[in-house]
Amino acid sequence: MTFISAREAAAKWGISQRRVSTLCAKKRIHNAEMVGNAWIIPADAEKPQDARSLRYAEQPQPGVKPFLKWAGGKSQLLTEISAYYPFADGQFTKYAEPFVGGGAVLFDVLNKFDLEAVYISDVNQELIGAYKSIKENVDDLIALLHDYQDVYLPELTEGRKTYYMKMRARFNELKLAGRDSDQVERSAILIFLNKTCFNGLYRVNKKGAYNVPMGSYRRPLICDEENLQNIAQKLQHVEIVCGDYRKARDFIDEHTFVYFDPPYRPLTATASFTSYTADCFNDDDQIELAKFVDEAGAKGAKVVVSNSDPKNADKMDNFFDELYSSHKIIRVEAVRMINSNGNSRGKVNELLISNF
Repeated sequence: MTFISAREAAAKWGISQRRVSTLCAKKRIHNAEMVGNAWIIPADAEKPQDARSLRYAEQPQPGVKPFLKWAGGKSQLLTEISAYYPFADGQFTKYAEPFVGGGAVLFDVLNKFDLEAVYISDVNQELIGAYKSIKENVDDLIALLHDYQDVYLPELTEGRKTYYMKMRARFNELKLAGRDSDQVERSAILIFLNKTCFNGLYRVNKKGAYNVPMGSYRRPLICDEENLQNIAQKLQHVEIVCGDYRKARDFIDEHTFVYFDPPYRPLTATASFTSYTADCFNDDDQIELAKFVDEAGAKGAKVVVSNSDPKNADKMDNFFDELYSSHKIIRVEAVRMINSNGNSRGKVNELLISNF
């Protein structure tokens, strides 16, 4: 019998060498043998049918949902975005989301697929700190959230407002200090503020201080313990990075599906909406991102990018049509969920841009 190496089998079947080794270890490749510390595979062996796609079809797992409401969240566009998932054939075994935000797409992927590697990042330190706190210290986080919920919910409006302002001041104090030892408390307060503030909004002023007023929810679910515990399980094998999208460069390869959801280009000059971080993401940044998208595509990665459609405000604005002229662009309808004027929450087009 003629044998080939795991590397040769990977090239033959269009999957990673690591995946071939996993299939051998699970006895999914007939007559595969371990010689020394390497697998050898019969040359005539057929590629096993991939049983990882839609993980709930084999071993149902609890579904998870975003633990924060986040501006620009993609829950309403999951049907359109999920149509791009390339995981079914087993060639794409990795997922990267360098602007993770609230994580609607991330959690959809984690609910459905058992991938070899998952990478998320964001420049917002408090957001990434919350993901890490859930992954590493979920029990401590939940205990704090229960405490906050037990104090807040019984209060009437004035009592709630007093407590909210106290918690907001504490959050900004801890945020300014930036101590790693305070991360779980900062994350718990972030979740508390997100559940009780106006419109579930995260906004900071030029000094980086969180400045959103209290909302008017009657009984907000401040501590969703079951969801947090399930998220903690899902995140155990996820690489979580605080930094800009360029840090994903070494992770992205020909087996990676990448979803970019950068800060949207404002539809009008007055819609810049004081930021989620103290920094902006202007047209030059959008251009640099487009270059990175091309770089990822050159590696063989499949890429999808979301953004606002400038034509909502100006039919002659071809910024993204020209920037991504070599890509496929479709326009999908979405509802603008966060606006200071409730009457302005109407349907607009958003862009889904792909390199395949």
